Amino acid sequence: MADSAAVAADAATDEVLYEVSDHIATITLNRPDRMNTISGPMLNQLTELLLKADRDREVRCIVLTGTGRAFCAGLDLRGATSGGGTGLEGASTSTDIDVRATPPTVLFNLGTPTICALNGSAAGYGMDTALGCDIRIMAEGAKLAAAFTKRGIVPESGGTWLLPRLLGWSKAAEIIFTGRTLSAAECLELGLVSHTAPADVLAGEARKLALEIAANAPLAVQASKRLMRMGLSERFEDHVHHVFLQLLPLLKTQDSAEGMRAFMEKRDPKFTGK
Repeated sequence: MADSAAVAADAATDEVLYEVSDHIATITLNRPDRMNTISGPMLNQLTELLLKADRDREVRCIVLTGTGRAFCAGLDLRGATSGGGTGLEGASTSTDIDVRATPPTVLFNLGTPTICALNGSAAGYGMDTALGCDIRIMAEGAKLAAAFTKRGIVPESGGTWLLPRLLGWSKAAEIIFTGRTLSAAECLELGLVSHTAPADVLAGEARKLALEIAANAPLAVQASKRLMRMGLSERFEDHVHHVFLQLLPLLKTQDSAEGMRAFMEKRDPKFTGK
């Protein structure tokens, strides 16, 4: 029995891969035979790995991506009938789900910058998870499918909060109410993604962007992200006050001194996160 449990744990771990190099944590959904649909164990594993990366002082940027032809086709509804699904079946009448511990909520609260490299299409939960990342780049042949209303449900993982802020009310309403599928070109035009790239170079483009972020002072980058998040619900006058309170301790860091020195010496700075 113990051996079977160990095998099951290893299988769950293999469905979400984790690697750190050059200050970049890459988290990869690895269930290509099921288009990276999210099972219950994957939900837990993804949450744990996102938090692990955020706690690691050596990690300055997180890249979230997938293997195979899809980024994530949503929650594993089919697997639920065999007991291997999300554990969210019957969720409409259950009060046992702690949304604070699910990947979209965790993503929103991370201090570390996140990039979603959409290696393929994303639908439902996969789309919401991608939207929850700070930056998105997308393979040219990929699509975002907001098919919630076509399935008789709502964007359950942040889409109703994120899309109006990313696109404005009218365009967000059009996409959600119609359950529309968007091409990569449409996502780029709308500003849902920062860049598109051929699928075979997408990973390299994501890493290049992550390295550019990781080269900057990590405390300053994280403080900037924190302030942007706070600014979503603050008055301007209150926000300026909070910016000043964030700036004062940054000015006392070694990285701030290094940044000033490097500028005066006309060289690239070497930041340590201190």
